[in-house]
Amino acid sequence: MRIPAWTDDELVLAGALVVRNGWRELRTRDPEVQELSELLRSLPLHAPEARALPGFRSPDSVSRKTTDFMTNHGAYAGKATRCGRPTLLMIQAFTEREAEMCQAADAITEGIGSGELHLIPPQPDEVDETGATAVEGRLLVRRALARERDPNLRARKIEHVRRQGLPLRCDVCAFDFARVYGELGSGYIEVHHVTPLYVSGVRETRLDDLACLCANCHRMCHRSRPGESWRTPAAVRKLMRKSAATTGH
Repeated sequence: MRIPAWTDDELVLAGALVVRNGWRELRTRDPEVQELSELLRSLPLHAPEARALPGFRSPDSVSRKTTDFMTNHGAYAGKATRCGRPTLLMIQAFTEREAEMCQAADAITEGIGSGELHLIPPQPDEVDETGATAVEGRLLVRRALARERDPNLRARKIEHVRRQGLPLRCDVCAFDFARVYGELGSGYIEVHHVTPLYVSGVRETRLDDLACLCANCHRMCHRSRPGESWRTPAAVRKLMRKSAATTGH
């Protein structure tokens, strides 16, 4: 059995280590490399038999990955090591959104340390049909999806909207299930976790963290592409308006 490729979650943690070291690599004997190796071996992302392999996320492999981050960064003047596209996309994410990506690393570390991320079962759609997930990592997606699917939270969000005297419709495209489907659609809407993934574990989900969406807009918010984050409802609304202006529809 071969050692599996690095996931986005693992790359987030390695990238944060390099960034906090001034975009410099870390050696095998560095205590932070040793600690990260132990953490990576505990992430609930790979099969137990993969994690049991002798070289799986060893300190040597972690050190090599930090070298990839250093030498493929734009500010490095020497020769770049060879690495895969996921690592290059993660370097780009840290370059463009350093503070947010470091927060994502902290959220993963916190969730593993508290045991929370070990307790959440894998969620449908945490990995897109293309095999991609949000750049902040699969475990943070898993946590956000689990919260969205909490029936009590969804019911509270719907009741909150109704108490404000607002129509129960999609916050992006204004689709109203009751208006289209009559009694069958009455009271139906999906909820989406608007709060960025790297923040969603810091505090308990509030109703203002959730948006009401139709199934189509919800899917477009969640749709993952390599190196990207989930889109907010506002971002999807902007895409719709741009498309409408381009096509004339």
